[in-house]
Amino acid sequence: MANTKKKILLLGTAYPYRGGLAAYNERLAEELQQTDDVEIWTFTVQYPNFLFPGKSQFSTDPPPAHLRIKRLINAVNPLNWLVVARKIRRLNPDIIITKYWLPIMGPALGTLLRLGKKGHQTKVIAILDNVVPHEKRPGDVAFTKYFLKPVDAFIAMSQSVLNDLRQFEPNKKASLIPHPIYDNYGPLLSKEAARTQLKLQPGKRYILFFGFIRQYKGLDLLLQAMADERMKKLDVHAIVAGEYYEDAAPYQQLLETLQLGDRVLMHTDFIPNEAVKNYFCAADLVVQPYKSATQSGISQIAYHFEKPMVVTNVGGLVEMVPHGVVGFQCDPNPAAIAAAIEQYFVENREADMVAALQKEKLQYSWSRLAKEIHILADNS
Repeated sequence: MANTKKKILLLGTAYPYRGGLAAYNERLAEELQQTDDVEIWTFTVQYPNFLFPGKSQFSTDPPPAHLRIKRLINAVNPLNWLVVARKIRRLNPDIIITKYWLPIMGPALGTLLRLGKKGHQTKVIAILDNVVPHEKRPGDVAFTKYFLKPVDAFIAMSQSVLNDLRQFEPNKKASLIPHPIYDNYGPLLSKEAARTQLKLQPGKRYILFFGFIRQYKGLDLLLQAMADERMKKLDVHAIVAGEYYEDAAPYQQLLETLQLGDRVLMHTDFIPNEAVKNYFCAADLVVQPYKSATQSGISQIAYHFEKPMVVTNVGGLVEMVPHGVVGFQCDPNPAAIAAAIEQYFVENREADMVAALQKEKLQYSWSRLAKEIHILADNS
């Protein structure tokens, strides 16, 4: 990495917006500003309201300390894109970094990148959450192509995303860097202390489903798995911690039909940052029953809190969770999910998997990501 301090502009979600995208961008900025001059330009309007299924887009946490965040971008107003692009040209950053997660963001970000670097030596690096979205809409391909065109180099966080990228951009430089660990949710708590915070019973077996509830994340599969006789026999309880991003009624109907009310705890308000550690540290096992996936920030929170996982064998999830080492992989169906959970508890795998997590998580560093951004910018 060159010793010269770079001027870096990070375009994307950040405070006062909440959720994984904001957490990622803010943590990356913290890492980069150890050696560089970094600003984040985030949104005044991120999504039109009809595209946002949650209760609120905004955080109730205090703003992150020591970060320069400006709210400038209206993602749905083309006139704003012209104004912000002029500001980018005046700033003349050495590197622009942006994440890409939904095609609907392609027009705004693609225009800002094209016009913002025009006439300058600015290098654009895109970090790809998805190239092909989980939930498809008209215009996805056109918007994605428009976004990708002005980008100089890419970072994919899973092999499946890298493969998807190559369908659109076969020749541009691209690196595979797994999602770094979310280490910004505080230190580990003892299981006992975390359960006290959540008013859970100390001697029970608890599994955790964490994050926004969307169809592709397979909460319905997990609820059906919880009705399996093996789960009843082991007295496994599930904590569902995350906000509904779709209609809650089908899940509530499943809870009633399967008579799971006393064994599934539904905490379906948004979980503030300071409470995340309570949920992960209280659980014995984190379960991701996804029907489709690229990669998941939930895995990286589990790594930080040293919690074994059960993941379905879809997309990039299996790249992050070596089978039988830090967790189990299984098919995305209720019987297979129940079998994997049963195996974890019956074989008493907590101690050896926690030891493996402590070793494996060392490879998922933010410094590795920051270094690769510089390498790509210098060589694109």
